[in-house]
Amino acid sequence: MSAEHDHIHDHEYMHAHNIPHTHGPHGHTHSHEHTKAVLNRLSRAIGHLQSVRTMVEEGRDCSEVLIQIAAVRSAIDNTGKLILQDHLKHCIVDAAAEGDQQAIEDLCQAIDKYMK
Repeated sequence: MSAEHDHIHDHEYMHAHNIPHTHGPHGHTHSHEHTKAVLNRLSRAIGHLQSVRTMVEEGRDCSEVLIQIAAVRSAIDNTGKLILQDHLKHCIVDAAAEGDQQAIEDLCQAIDKYMK
């Protein structure tokens, strides 16, 4: 494995186990209260999306497929809201206390992309 792959694996491990760590150019720790809930929601959304794929493969009614896609989209949007709430309550609060304007700018850019 490459050093970059090891770093990514370690980073994912830290998130999965709520281990505080630094992120990118920011000096603040990166810890989230709802990491397990986010991972569970993502797993359910992935499973649901796989079921939608099966529906398409089986030639199920397009209206039924569209309704299920809307449900997956809603689940993903709600997961994004939970991530945003955690980020605001932890990372941004810490960044603001440390005067880290870059973290706030990064959040603004992420929200802009998320809301498109």
